[in-house]
Amino acid sequence: MLKINTQSEWIARANEVLPAGGFGNFDPGIIIARGEGSHVWDEDGNEYIDYLIGSGPMLLGHGHPEVMEAVLEQLPKGMTFFANNARGIELAEAIIDAVPCCEQVRFVASGGEADMYAIRLARAYTGRSKILKFEGGYHGMSAEAQMSLAPSRQVNFPQAVPDSAGIPDSVAEQMLIAPFNDLEAVANLLAEHDNIAAIMVEPLQRIIPPEPGYLQGLRDLCDKHSVLMIFDEIVTGFRLAYGGAQEKYGVTPDICTLGKITGGGFPLAATGASAEIMKHFDKGQVGEEGWLMQLGTLSGNPVASVAGLKTMEILRRDGVYDQLRGIGSQLQQMQVDELNKAGIPHQICGDETLFDVYFTDRDCRDYRSAKHDDPQRNVLYNGALRANGIFKAPGKLYPSLAVTQADLDQTRMAVEKAVQAICAE
Repeated sequence: MLKINTQSEWIARANEVLPAGGFGNFDPGIIIARGEGSHVWDEDGNEYIDYLIGSGPMLLGHGHPEVMEAVLEQLPKGMTFFANNARGIELAEAIIDAVPCCEQVRFVASGGEADMYAIRLARAYTGRSKILKFEGGYHGMSAEAQMSLAPSRQVNFPQAVPDSAGIPDSVAEQMLIAPFNDLEAVANLLAEHDNIAAIMVEPLQRIIPPEPGYLQGLRDLCDKHSVLMIFDEIVTGFRLAYGGAQEKYGVTPDICTLGKITGGGFPLAATGASAEIMKHFDKGQVGEEGWLMQLGTLSGNPVASVAGLKTMEILRRDGVYDQLRGIGSQLQQMQVDELNKAGIPHQICGDETLFDVYFTDRDCRDYRSAKHDDPQRNVLYNGALRANGIFKAPGKLYPSLAVTQADLDQTRMAVEKAVQAICAE
């Protein structure tokens, strides 16, 4: 008889072969066995409503039948070629039709790669070396991106603080750090430094929204100082709107990065910009000195491309984003209602398509203000949600189009229990 391992057995096995017992992404104390629609199941058979959705890619839910059909049709034709293929070219065309700043794209396999190449591309195009990013902004795992992502100590701006071991001190010298939503701070840095290649920003920083006029203000400052503007749209692309944050906020950067939803749940990401900027990927146009070398074994592979194409086709249908925002709005309001009823100070921070709760009564406008007054409340809250069938990250809630009214009803009951857990502390 086939032995089926329990979750605790899988956790023990993971601890033997994986550092800290995990892949480095999410709580290693839960082992997911499968996903279907808006739900996932762990290895003990416990069922959850999934508001993590793979950290964002599964906007349509797990195993969407149309995406599955497209993938299964492609698989017998080939999984990867390390060569151009028609499906990848079609996906590039669809991205360019959707995203305002893109005239050309270059595919990679992960968002972190796309962000790394965006930084390198900005340096190649401008001939400058410094990058301005925002404290708390997440741009992958490159050495530059690991500067002041989640600093445990506050230092004076614009000093960069490495968030990882193994990064040379020289990297910090090429990074300038500013507080999000503070145009004056950025203006001062641009006035003081003349070697800045680009400003790199998440238009929605983690879950912190830009204040009205902030992104346009950054655009204007970039134009004034001949600095490139990079939008990291790995998360916001095809989530905030079909055209991403560029459509949502009406601001067009010089370079953007895309991932997560773009690959329909498969490993695929892209860096995109005007043909003038993207020519640095073409040695024939810019020569040896200006050429930005980029290659990747799985870049633009056809399985991810057909999944992305089908996902984008579905997202173009009438009413899809209204449906997504309606789901997100209900999820926000049920938490506001229960927390208000209990008299618990809180802020809903983010967009209807991506948000979470901060247990504070102050405005959350940057990394230093977007904090829980009592972090233990967040631990209790999320722990109670998990215990009542809700699967989410401790600092983000991703709505998906697969969420049903029954899911919302169950989520409301879980929120009630979570608020009761805080009140009982």
